[in-house]
Amino acid sequence: MKKQHFVMLALASTCFVASQAGAMTKDEYKVAKEKVEADYKVAKTQCDAMKDNAKDVCQKEAKGKEEVAKAELEQQYQPSDSHARKVAEEKVKAAYEVAKEKCDDQQGEAKAACVKQAKADEAQGKADIKAMKKTM
Repeated sequence: MKKQHFVMLALASTCFVASQAGAMTKDEYKVAKEKVEADYKVAKTQCDAMKDNAKDVCQKEAKGKEEVAKAELEQQYQPSDSHARKVAEEKVKAAYEVAKEKCDDQQGEAKAACVKQAKADEAQGKADIKAMKKTM
């Protein structure tokens, strides 16, 4: 239950911050986009030292962070309700992908319960986004 409240708070704060921020210039956008891509490459390289599922989880986290950062960057560059929803969608997607990957470390009923919880959290996040669409 606390996780659901956290997701709603994150979505609301993202929308609030995004609506308050001023649009960035094209040059600022380009520099920031290059930084996001460079950060992803560094994070992905750090994952190479890991093995097995830990490496897979690390890669999913790195990719998720990159996708969220790109969506946030688009929102800063061209603020809109559509981009705000995209940020929220990317956060839900990234959280689901990481959670699902972490479930691979488990077996049997524990793994099934883990996957079920990941899907439930994703469904709740999507429902929150759908509700956000109606209020925008």
